[in-house]
Amino acid sequence: MNAASIKRFSSQNAIYIVLILLVVAIAVYDPTFIAITTLRDILVQSSTRAIIALGMAFILITGGTDLSAGRIVGITAVISASMLQMETYANRFFPDMGQINMIIPILLAIIVGLLIGLLNGFIVAKLNVPPFIATLGTMVAVYGLNSMYFDIDPNNSQPIGGLRSDFTNLGTGYIGSDGTYSIPYIVIIAIVVAAIVWVIFNKTQLGKNMYAIGGNIQAANVSGIRVSRNIMYIYMIAGALYGLAGVLEAARTGGATNNYGNMYELDAIAACVVGGVSTAGGIGTVPGVMAGVVIFSVINYGLTYVGIDPYWQLIVKGVIIVAAVAFDIRKYVAKK
Repeated sequence: MNAASIKRFSSQNAIYIVLILLVVAIAVYDPTFIAITTLRDILVQSSTRAIIALGMAFILITGGTDLSAGRIVGITAVISASMLQMETYANRFFPDMGQINMIIPILLAIIVGLLIGLLNGFIVAKLNVPPFIATLGTMVAVYGLNSMYFDIDPNNSQPIGGLRSDFTNLGTGYIGSDGTYSIPYIVIIAIVVAAIVWVIFNKTQLGKNMYAIGGNIQAANVSGIRVSRNIMYIYMIAGALYGLAGVLEAARTGGATNNYGNMYELDAIAACVVGGVSTAGGIGTVPGVMAGVVIFSVINYGLTYVGIDPYWQLIVKGVIIVAAVAFDIRKYVAKK
């Protein structure tokens, strides 16, 4: 393998090389980091973030952005948690509500996320508002709506707890009786979602249109792609994924407040960019996004594991984000 081949291989697989180097560096400092239980904990922490990042990838590939993702996670977490409390819990959000089928609140939360995504898509595609401004407005409005819902009597802005075990099992349960080698349900759900998104990206007309819109929106229009309709579909799918992530976050943590999901959109954008999703649009893969999410989970979990000050974690993440974007821009300029 010559120097050019090595350089090309390193460029194409930089995200995976960085991930391996991170794990090796932390493992050298503390060999217990590579235990199976540690890997499982990292994957559990990554699961909801991965679903959010996959939703964000849809938007970024079209050349847009979505600042409302975290607040959609928050409102859907509150909606699902508020309807799935134990009947014996003292501070129930809906004291007179019976024990309804778990699927109903979950579907309702996902539909709420989808509808907010539809609103984002309509504002961007039909009103021609830049995605940054459109989703910034939605972010603020959704947080206000969530806070109003969270504050209704008799809850009065109290943290929602006492969730039913069948619901929390989605976030904390696992397949297998052996705790060391068990597979968490939430990880399986994230993998299934990633597989479905991969199919949409690579095997559907919507996926082809998404890349075409992000690559050159004028050319996409000329080629007969219904850009506005496709953008609305894409925002709807992203919103539904945020809604699912909100449900799983409530199940994983066993509760919810109106501040759930705060700043999650920035982590999702960072994971996508680090995972190779171009800020200019038109480029991005599901494996890259998943690797980007895991990298940030390894940073968070690994640096905490070895006792590094949390503030240093923010600095490391910031440096990685800036470096990834700078690298992406250089590739884009070189292509131009």
